[in-house]
Amino acid sequence: MSPVLLMVIGLAILALGYLVYSKYLAKRVYRLNDEFRTPSHELRDGVDYVPTNKFILWGHHFTSVAGAAPIVGPAVALIWGWVPAFLWVTLGTVFFAGMHDFGALWASVRNKGQSIGALSGRYIGKRGAGLFLIVIFILLLMVIAAFAVVITGLLISTPTAVIPTWGAIGVALLVGVAVYRLRMPLVAVTIVGVIALYGLIVLGDAVPVVLPETFLGMTPTVFWILTLFIYGAFASLLPVWVLLQPRDYINGVQLFIGLILLYGAVVVGMFVADGAHDIVTPAINMNVPEGTPSIVPLLFVTIACGAISGFHGMVSSGTSSKQLDKETDSRFVGYFGAVGEGLLALGTIIAISAGLRTVAEWQELYSKFGEAGVQSFVQGGGMLMESGLGLPASLSTTVLATMAVLFAATSLDTGFRLMRFVVQEMGERVNLRIGKYTATGVVVVLGMGLTFSQGLGGEGGLRIWPLFGTTNQLMASLTLMILAVMLIRKRRNPWPALIPLAIVFVMSFWAAIDQLFSFATPGSADWLLFAIDCIIIVSSVFVAIEGIRAIIRARSDPPEPEDADEKLEAVREEV
Repeated sequence: MSPVLLMVIGLAILALGYLVYSKYLAKRVYRLNDEFRTPSHELRDGVDYVPTNKFILWGHHFTSVAGAAPIVGPAVALIWGWVPAFLWVTLGTVFFAGMHDFGALWASVRNKGQSIGALSGRYIGKRGAGLFLIVIFILLLMVIAAFAVVITGLLISTPTAVIPTWGAIGVALLVGVAVYRLRMPLVAVTIVGVIALYGLIVLGDAVPVVLPETFLGMTPTVFWILTLFIYGAFASLLPVWVLLQPRDYINGVQLFIGLILLYGAVVVGMFVADGAHDIVTPAINMNVPEGTPSIVPLLFVTIACGAISGFHGMVSSGTSSKQLDKETDSRFVGYFGAVGEGLLALGTIIAISAGLRTVAEWQELYSKFGEAGVQSFVQGGGMLMESGLGLPASLSTTVLATMAVLFAATSLDTGFRLMRFVVQEMGERVNLRIGKYTATGVVVVLGMGLTFSQGLGGEGGLRIWPLFGTTNQLMASLTLMILAVMLIRKRRNPWPALIPLAIVFVMSFWAAIDQLFSFATPGSADWLLFAIDCIIIVSSVFVAIEGIRAIIRARSDPPEPEDADEKLEAVREEV
């Protein structure tokens, strides 16, 4: 199979999804209307609620939901072959992730920017909402702890990425001031910002930063993890326009440039002697290594981000909905944000599949389930860019490593902000008012406690990561459940939500049960993961029961009154 043909087919599917299916959702299902007053205007406070240019907001949303997961998931899933990974990424993005992310953003905007957790109380019931928050809390804790460890690993293994990683913060601060205080044109600011960012990448490649074995009395691992937690805490408290928005926007532009370079290397490589070649990865691998789980249901939870992810719903309803300027912008921000992540996941599949030169290389990399990851993407993509575009190997690696680090970092600081909201919301449920500084302190303590729970090497940060896939997908199914109830109440077509809901819930619940047995295997039992998995399963079952009851009630209850602007739009459609 030619990687160029695979790329063209993948890009065509994703393009059709945005141009055709998202348009149907916007007009017929969600019925977007510019006359609706969004929360960013109604509740504007200059900190969390800020009307934002849709391109800047897309950058924030996209890079926040991307992180390292759309790289890690597809990289691991290639052990079953490139065909299953390719199909789940492309079709999942179009019919699952796009609908889910777009819908979560729309639902929150229509409810004064409330989070998915808060919406569950209104549309599913108070009993289900409390359990829903437990799932959200566990998922965010996983993201914060694990991403801190992943970023630390990349900063240590790829020291050329250190300068651009931290220099990007300075660039973002300047971009924020230029756009919001000096009112400079966005295009000009973007060009200067991207040039500055890539200048930092070139500088980082020339000046790698390698910390000594002991730095300020700490190992490099401890130092970077602590630094990331301090950064995350401050970033979550700053007004979104100061750092969060401009940082994520510039990172989003940088990602697309990186993807253009990666995809361009594949195309140009056809005409270069040592360039792109036929994919050596098996289309469907029937000889998986011993210990590899079954492709069904594990494929559907191994590739979460890049196909569908519950974390996206939290970002859509947690930060993005509070910054949406016009309701019609939600199609571009939500659905195209999912498409952007699909492009990253597709790029990962191509980078590793086409970057490997021989079957022996592939077999060595995939000799054990879970061995491949971000580093495989960096190395495979680096080889493609070196052979196809003639970029030095070190610079190619630095570009991709920086891209991976910056995405993980944006998910980290967004995760901090979201978890702060969740802690405050949980406090309200027990009549306890928690300030944002106290809530942020709780997040730092819990996150660092988990990260260092098994030693100063940060192993604890990945302690409960094996549960991320199932928890994330169960969260996605519960979000789809809320969307289905809303659509039924409004007497709109609920099937775009119900079909993905059924598939994702069955697969993720099946995977959770499979994992439960594996955690209790004699001789290798992990009772902590067993206990957490039990909590997640029980919570999901009760929320699902409450959700089914809500769907049944919604079908028999009188139609939900439409807002004046919705009535006006309905009349226009009839005319």
